[in-house]
Amino acid sequence: MPFLVKARRDDQFFTATLATAKEAFERAVEWQVVGRVTDISINDGDKTFSISEFSLVMALAEIENTVVADATKY
Repeated sequence: MPFLVKARRDDQFFTATLATAKEAFERAVEWQVVGRVTDISINDGDKTFSISEFSLVMALAEIENTVVADATKY
């Protein structure tokens, strides 16, 4: 599923379509830190997230995957 990252700097708009959540998160953080852009969002096709919201969703998904993997071991 592709992820769409959008941002703005003054009157310029930037977009990037990336293949993975990790790539989308990396690009969003890069734009925020290096590019000094604002209004950064990441869209997963269903919802639009801020960087902090997206990092929380990624962390929760990782925890869920770990719990499920551990549960299937036993």
